[in-house]
Amino acid sequence: MVGQRLALGLLTLLAISILIFGATELLPGDFAEAVLGQSATPETVAAIRRQLGLDQPFWVRYWAWLSGALQGDFGASLANPDRRVADMIGVRFGNTLFLAGYAAAMAVPLALGLGILAALWRNSVFDRGVNAGALTAISFPEFFVAYVLILWLGQSGWFPTMARVPAGVEMSERLWRTFLPALTLTLVVTAHMMRMTRAAIINLLASPYIEMARLKGVSPLGVITRHALPNAIAPIANVVAINMAYLITGVVVVEVVFVYPGLGQLIVDSVSRRDIAVVQAVALIFAAAYVLLNLAADVVSTLSNPRLLHPR
Repeated sequence: MVGQRLALGLLTLLAISILIFGATELLPGDFAEAVLGQSATPETVAAIRRQLGLDQPFWVRYWAWLSGALQGDFGASLANPDRRVADMIGVRFGNTLFLAGYAAAMAVPLALGLGILAALWRNSVFDRGVNAGALTAISFPEFFVAYVLILWLGQSGWFPTMARVPAGVEMSERLWRTFLPALTLTLVVTAHMMRMTRAAIINLLASPYIEMARLKGVSPLGVITRHALPNAIAPIANVVAINMAYLITGVVVVEVVFVYPGLGQLIVDSVSRRDIAVVQAVALIFAAAYVLLNLAADVVSTLSNPRLLHPR
C-alpha cells in the first residue's frame, strides 16, 4: 500500500513537470524577440534562439530540463545568462522555508490546542467564539489580512512593514522582522486545521469505546487526549500536511505584500522579466513540495490505521 502511494506520487510529479514545461511554452510572445526588442532582425533572433536552445524540439528541451532538474541544475537564467537558476533559488528557497516553518511553529500547536478545547467544550461560548473566529479568518484573503496587520501592528511601529532580511542578521531580529508575514500565514491556515481537529475528535466521541472510557471514570480531557486523539491522527495529519504545503506554495501573495526575499517574490519578478527558466524551476519546487507533503500525509494515515496497512 505504501509502495503504491510512493509510485503514484512519483508519477504525479512527472505529469506535473510536463504540465509546467508545456504551460510555459504556451505563453504568448517570443523570449528572443522580447529581449532584442522590436528592431531585432530575423538573423539576430535566430542566433539567440540557437544560443539558448529555443530552436530545438519540445521533447528534446523537456528531457534536457528534467535531467538537469533531477541533478539540481535548472540551467542558466534567460534574463541573465551569467547566473545559474540554482544559485538564484538557493538563498530564497531557504528564506521561504524559514517563513513557512515560522508560521507552522505558531499555527500547528495553536490549531490543535483550539480544536481539542473546542471539542472538549462543545457548544459552549468558547466553542462558538472559536468557530466564529475561524470562519472569519477563512473568509478573508491573504492580502487583506496582511494589510490589516500592517495597519494595526506595522504602522504603530511594533513590527516592520517590509520583511527585509539582511545577510548575517541574528535569529531574534530575523524573527521580529518576519513576524507579520508569519502571523498572516498563521491566521489563514489555523482555521482549517482547528476545525478539522474539532470535527475529527467530536466524531470519535460518539464511538462505543469512548463511552466505555467514560463509564470507567476517565476525565473528559483524558478521554480526548488518551483515547480520541490517537485515533484522529489520520484526518488531522492530512489537513496539517495540506496546510503545510500551502505554507510553502501559497506564500507568493504574502511575500509580495511584505517584500520578503523568498521564492514567491522571485517568481513574480521572473514572470515580469519573462525569465522562463526561473519560473519553471520555482513552479516545479512548489509542485514537488505540495505533492511530497500530501504523500507524507497519506503514508502517515496508512501507517496509523491497521485496516489500511493490512487490507483484507
